[in-house]
Formats: sequence, structure tokens, C-alpha cells
Amino acid sequence: MSHDTAPTPRPPSRIPRVLVVDDEADLRELIEITLVSMGLDVDCAANLADAHRLLARGGYALCLTDMRLPDGEGIDLVTTIARQHPSTPVAVITAFGSAENAVAALKAGAFDYLAKPVALESLRSLVRGAIQVPVAAPAAGADAAAPDPARDMLGVSDAIAAVRSQVIRLARSMAPVSITGESGSGKELAARLVHACGARARQPFVAVNCGAIPEQLMESEFFGHRKGSFTGADQERDGFFQAAHGGTLFLDEVADLPLPMQVKLLRAIQEKRVRKVGATTEEPVDVRIISATHQDLAQCVAAGRFRQDLYYRLNVIELKLPALRERPEDVPILADAILLKLAARSGTGAPPRLSSVTSRYLQTYTFPGNVRELENILERALAFSNGEVINVEDLGLRPTVSDSEADEREAAPPVITHASHRTARVTEDGIPESLPDYLDQIEREAIVRALEKTRYNRTAAARLLGITFRALRYRMQRLEIN
Repeated sequence: MSHDTAPTPRPPSRIPRVLVVDDEADLRELIEITLVSMGLDVDCAANLADAHRLLARGGYALCLTDMRLPDGEGIDLVTTIARQHPSTPVAVITAFGSAENAVAALKAGAFDYLAKPVALESLRSLVRGAIQVPVAAPAAGADAAAPDPARDMLGVSDAIAAVRSQVIRLARSMAPVSITGESGSGKELAARLVHACGARARQPFVAVNCGAIPEQLMESEFFGHRKGSFTGADQERDGFFQAAHGGTLFLDEVADLPLPMQVKLLRAIQEKRVRKVGATTEEPVDVRIISATHQDLAQCVAAGRFRQDLYYRLNVIELKLPALRERPEDVPILADAILLKLAARSGTGAPPRLSSVTSRYLQTYTFPGNVRELENILERALAFSNGEVINVEDLGLRPTVSDSEADEREAAPPVITHASHRTARVTEDGIPESLPDYLDQIEREAIVRALEKTRYNRTAAARLLGITFRALRYRMQRLEIN
């Protein structure tokens, strides 16, 4: 190809065009025939060089690429398209059982993946989902009907603004998402918004609390069962995967899954097929997996409570939700919205407003239960208020600090002191002369940093350190931290 002139841009077309990149001529032809039968235009390339030449012309609604090509790796093409053509979703074709390659491609920006041998129904389902994704950024003022997560994810803080931005980006991918955050921080809301803003919005959203299902019923609940497969199975029944077919399956508190079920879940996610209890054949399923937990999955893996391969499969993209105490400026906005909802539910008309003192008080509260706790507090306050204004005493909370004390604390943070301890000495080889002193020093520094990060809230510091409040208090006494 001559480099003297730039490639001629492709004229705009109403028919979506797909780029297929694979060095196997038979597979290229099979995919091309399938896509053309779906009413799509198709360009094919046998290597990376041809793919780059065609991409330079632009105008592709989707790219399907093999992971291994004669002149390079398909993941390089994924990275290039993500950087130079961000509006073009990419799906990769991987060899059977190459889970690591699929995960690497998803992390690099791939939309989804197909395993060889390619199942045509899975191919059609993937393409239908991808082509529905908007392939161009809307102009200012355009597409006013597009889903706006701001309607439900309220707040003006930088932390929640970042989450809203991530939700929009994640909605365009089919990669598994792991949502982390404390209990009550809105993990299911975030999952629903990712679903509602994406190509699967019109398909089912099925939420499952993994910690609420008896272990002996888990396989049946997830994959369904045939009639007569066990005592009480008087009729055939679909499971969560079949119910979510075409849509999103939200696995809440996924860390609570027992290890045997983790193995079966991993296979279902990798192969995109499930077998009902009592059945002899598998059936294909097309679901996007979003998982959530308030636990640290990496720690669960280290402790042997969670499979590492499943962790990597679920944690392709992580969405971390901030605790409510980390965004105090959002509390009044959330409170107003919650009061409006509660008033509408009870039919009491206009909701009462928060007094200025009450609003300031709530912004200094730590909210161990996050937004869920705020809603419970306000529901109780409605019952005790005069119907017009909610005062601090209506909240039913034990006072923590007064406004004047809060102002003083803000102006002069407390000083952490501890008894003078000799610095643990370390030899040139990096070996401490006294291991107990060395470990005490590390523990002392970690506790002090956690206290400073949480503004000296011991309950929050204990949670940050992954220990109980009683354990933190004992360690502070032992290390003489005051």
C-alpha cells in the first residue's frame, strides 16, 4: 500500500458494517455469511496489516478479531481500536478454554468474546447486542432521551460524579463488572444503571443475593432443573441464567458462594452454557455478569475462601462505590430525595424539610449503613416530626459532637500520641534485630495512618483495617496509642 496518500474515507451508509479479522478462510466465510444474512455489510481481513488498512477508512459498527494472527496478536488490534476508534466495539475470538486470553482482551477494551468453535447463535446474539450500542458520541443537546444515570445516582461530589462517568463507559461493554463498596452504598443501583444505559436495557435484569440461597438448592436455583430430578421437582423449572438470557445477571454478595458452586459458576461464565439439574445436555445462555460484594475478594482468595480463577473472571472491570461519609456534601441532596419518596409513598403531601442544624448534623454523621441507613433514619424522623420541619431530636440518634465542637474539630484535628518507643533497628541485610519490636512498629504506623485517614473515627478505622472495633481498641491499648 502506498504511503503517499491517505486512505479514502468510506462514504456514510445506513447499513452497519462489520470488520472480520481471522486467518482461517473457512471461519471468515462462515462469519461473513451469517452476518450478511442478518442484513449487515462485511469486510474481511486475514492479518493485522489488512485490518489496519481497512480500519483507516473508518465507518465500522463492530470488529470481530481472532486473538492469534500471522503477523501479530489480536489484542494489539483491540488496543489500537480502543485508542483510535473508541466508538467501534471489538469482540475477540479465542481458542476453546483460553480463559486468560479472553480476560486479557476484555481488560484491554474488548466488548465481548466468542470461543472456538464459534456457535452461530452466540455469534448472532453478540452482534445484535453490539450493533445496538451507540457508535458515535452524541453531539451537544442530541439524544435527549438517552438514559441519564444522574436521575438516580444523586450527588454533586467529585466521588459520585466519577462513578456516574464510569457507569456510562461500562454500559458500552459486555465485560464482567465487579462492584465493590460497603453495605448500603448503592451497589445494586449501580448495577441496574449499567444495565439500563447499555444495549441490554430492554432485556431482563435478574438480581440474586448469593448469601440468601441454601447451599443444597444453589445449582437448581442458578441453572434450573428437570422434572423428577430430585424430591419435590414436580415440574421443569428455569434458573437464574435462563431468566436473565439476553440481559444481565447481578450476583450480589458473590463472596458468600460456597466453593463447589464457584466451580460450576466459573464453567457457566466461561462456556456460556448451563446444564439443568437432571439434564444430560447443556443449553446456551447469553448473560452479562455483574457481581458485587462488601468483602475484599482479593483477601478472600488469599484466605482460600474464593477461587482465584473465578475472581479474575468476575473482576475484569472494577467499579468502586464511595461510602456516604466520604461525600458529606451529597447528604442533603439524598435526604431531600428520600423524604420526597417517603412522603409520596405515605400519601402525606409535601414532605417536611430538614432544618439547617439537622442538615449540618447529618453531614457530620459517619453512616455505618450508608444510604440505606440514611433512608431508615429519615423514615423514623418522619414519624416524630411536626410535619413541616425535621429537627435533630427527630432523628433519634445519639449526639456525637455539637456544632461548635465539630467546628473546633475541623479547625484543629486531634493529635494522636503514643508512648515513646525505640525505633526497631534493621541490619544491612534487611533483617530486624528484634522481630517483635519491628512488627509493633509496623502495626503502630498502620493504625495511626488509618485513624488519620478516617478523621480519627475508630469505628471507621477498624473497618478500614479489616478488624473489629474491639480488636482495634485492644491494639491501641497494647501499643499505647492515645
